[in-house]
Amino acid sequence: MKDEFAAEVAQEGDDPEINAILLEVCRATHMSFVAVARVTEERWIAAQVLDRIEFGLNPGEELDLKKTICDDIRQCGQAIIIDRIADDPEWRTHPVPVLYGFQSYASIPIFLADGTFYGTLCAIDPEPRTLSGPETIALLKSCAERVATILSEKRS
Repeated sequence: MKDEFAAEVAQEGDDPEINAILLEVCRATHMSFVAVARVTEERWIAAQVLDRIEFGLNPGEELDLKKTICDDIRQCGQAIIIDRIADDPEWRTHPVPVLYGFQSYASIPIFLADGTFYGTLCAIDPEPRTLSGPETIALLKSCAERVATILSEKRS
């Protein structure tokens, strides 16, 4: 791992309940890569990962923050859900989906109990997936809230 902060993030994410939540998201959405990411103004660090597409990212490893959509979520505090990148005029030419080759994307902000932004529950897939239905969005938000509860309890 790059440094002590990255190691701490990986330790926070090393939790069987968080693993179960990632599996739940994967099963419900059919997304192939699901992660909890710690997102700061300078860094994107994987806290926990479920990777079925060999994206090649492990807990404690980083992506260039400016090459993530999670940075947008950090700035706006709102979820971003995209069923099919190729059909979305706002996202089809965005450099991030092009860089990583994904067709569907979901990212939900994670706010800790004290109201601070922790990061995101994010999922990508190289295939289009139906994510924007109200039931799926409710599930994703619920999963992000459950992750927030786990992380908040670890910090108290």
